[in-house]
Amino acid sequence: MSGSVPELPIVVLDTLMPTAQRLVVHRRGSTVWEVESHRGHYAVKLGHPVEGTADWPAQPWTALAPGREGAVLHRLGSDDVAYGTWERGTWNLQPWREGSDLYQLWEPCRVKDSPVELHTSVALGCVEALAELHAKGWAHGDVQPAHFVIGPERTHLIDLALARGGHVPEEYDFPFRGCLVHYEAPEIARSVLAIGEAEPTQEADIYALGASLLISATGWRAVEYPDDAPRPEQRRAVASGRRRPVRAPGELGDLIDTMLSPAPGDRPTIQGVREALR
Repeated sequence: MSGSVPELPIVVLDTLMPTAQRLVVHRRGSTVWEVESHRGHYAVKLGHPVEGTADWPAQPWTALAPGREGAVLHRLGSDDVAYGTWERGTWNLQPWREGSDLYQLWEPCRVKDSPVELHTSVALGCVEALAELHAKGWAHGDVQPAHFVIGPERTHLIDLALARGGHVPEEYDFPFRGCLVHYEAPEIARSVLAIGEAEPTQEADIYALGASLLISATGWRAVEYPDDAPRPEQRRAVASGRRRPVRAPGELGDLIDTMLSPAPGDRPTIQGVREALR
């Protein structure tokens, strides 16, 4: 955690009138609360700028991320979403999604000699959630295991602050500067290295989904580099297009292998992934 935890802004308190609240995340540039109220059960996100350090550049865009996500959710037709500004940045509130994320859910499968088998139904739920977004003409831009919440009834794809596909108000918008490198497609990494930003695509989402399935099933990243390597060094490894062999079992392994193709055009579409899993 970094710095003191900001309190919920007055505008959020007035909107929700919480009966209970729990801090979920407080890290560089982002604070997330779980809030219960008579109105419902919500996730509240607060954004604030990150100051630069000797080994980490400043990230002023983190202050805009919750507002941008709120605008994206609104454009996608999500109900019960609100967003705005507070003294240090932007905020949003959205329905709380109950469940385990993909990496947590497949943890028993990663134990050596585990008798637990991978259920492709879990993978299919993640694919369906991403397919719903792609069908609306959007790319997520930040697909990773933690952003698939597998609930009792369906899988939700969360954290859409970096998504592209429609108009976002200028006051909340900012360039896409890449995502968590473990799940970054080679073409995204090359663009970020070359010009400092990139354009999220559905093809890059497919790569990220393949990398997410791989690390959740096996514990191995798609690309090998030292855990403590600087971000540019990680990106150069990804940009090279060289990666580890896929060790996931059975047909899932074959599918992940094609999803991780270095050339975007060689990857299946989300519909192709869905059909393969069915």
